Amino acid sequence: MDADIVIFGGRAHPELADEICSDLGVPRSPVRTTRFANDCLQVQLQANCRERDVYLIQPLVPPVQENLVELLLMADAARGASAARVTAVMSHYAYARSDKKDAPRISIAGRLVADLLVTAGVNRVLTLTLHSQEVHGFFSVPVDHLHALRELADHFRQRDLSRAVVVSPDLGYAKSAAAFARRLGLPVAAAAKERLSDDKVSISAIIGDVADRDVIIVDDEIARGTTVLELLSVLRRHEVRSICVACTHGLFADGALEKLAAAEDVIEIVSTNSVPMPATHPKLTVLSVAPALAEAIRRTHDGESVSALFQH
Repeated sequence: MDADIVIFGGRAHPELADEICSDLGVPRSPVRTTRFANDCLQVQLQANCRERDVYLIQPLVPPVQENLVELLLMADAARGASAARVTAVMSHYAYARSDKKDAPRISIAGRLVADLLVTAGVNRVLTLTLHSQEVHGFFSVPVDHLHALRELADHFRQRDLSRAVVVSPDLGYAKSAAAFARRLGLPVAAAAKERLSDDKVSISAIIGDVADRDVIIVDDEIARGTTVLELLSVLRRHEVRSICVACTHGLFADGALEKLAAAEDVIEIVSTNSVPMPATHPKLTVLSVAPALAEAIRRTHDGESVSALFQH
């Protein structure tokens, strides 16, 4: 990589930023973040940005609001320093879940945050596995929307898949689950789910054949694990042989990892490192998305196609 590229990493996930920089052979430029007595943040980019291609690596992970403001300040600082282009590399865009108005007098925060990023000076967004494809359209700047299906499929390809089936936890993710299943040459099934509240769901049926099968549940994100835990109980009634759980964003809030791992029929939980892992467990396998993000950055910088790398 040439000297025209500069990469900064915020405090959200420095390990991922370092791994991306290592893959690119580019040093991670330092960022100085200070907090005033009134709790306001100040960010200083400590490398030259003038007429350079600047990448800001900052997933929106807890504390989400703190990390969002830090990203906005980094973007504003880069724009003020005459960067040629500012790209926000958000391996997790947390506000993607706020993508519709499903109750009176609520904000569609996914769109609002997209507007804030553009206002702050972001010219391009590089993100991974949005909660819904529609969120892509919230941005008024180009978005490279990648996925981790390749990394997940490569991991499971090492197994005996002769009796395996891929299961989507809801119909909304069925298209991506089907793309994952095609990579492995497997059939796909989906759960008919109704969300009753943020921490309660109901699954009325499994659409597809899962009886006496090795099930691979695949989802975009696991936070509290409410949906997956409910799905496990339904799958047991179908007498499946074994269960693996796979996701891109393993947030594992409120002890979700421990709850999933406590199930004897769950033999493995697989996640990428798109977000920092809050805990470790013998059943947890973490796959790196840094090489994919690094290659996308390289292609973006060189003006090459990014979508060709990540087609389903």
